[in-house]
Amino acid sequence: MTATTSAPASAVPSAADQAAIAAVPARMVAAWAAHDADAFAELFTEDGTLMLPGIYKRGREAIREYMASEYAGAYRGTTVTGTPIEIKPLRAGAVALLTQGGVIPAGESELPSEAAIRASWILVKRNRKWLLAVYQNCPRDAG
Repeated sequence: MTATTSAPASAVPSAADQAAIAAVPARMVAAWAAHDADAFAELFTEDGTLMLPGIYKRGREAIREYMASEYAGAYRGTTVTGTPIEIKPLRAGAVALLTQGGVIPAGESELPSEAAIRASWILVKRNRKWLLAVYQNCPRDAG
């Protein structure tokens, strides 16, 4: 996948950064598969924001607490899938990553259409690592 942009060339991430950015969804999938709220929260900046339909969590600790609760509740036994669609450079060290995927219900191996989402990830590079400043998703299909 390559970055699409109308941003200045200085904002376009290197090939290595593009690979690291595109790998963030795989890191989320792995954290979710392990139901590891700590690993999930570590994907975010210290003041990162998680927005889901009806949910707004700000800060790594609030995100960790929310995911720990959900892994023990509504997300128990679920898996998640997500693949990058596009990287949009915003400025040097900041990109928007667009993905599609969703939560696969417990006991299922396929993502039901009604659970499919598209997501916007705002990633920033901090200490040579790409982290989520903002994550937000919405249903893929109009309902």
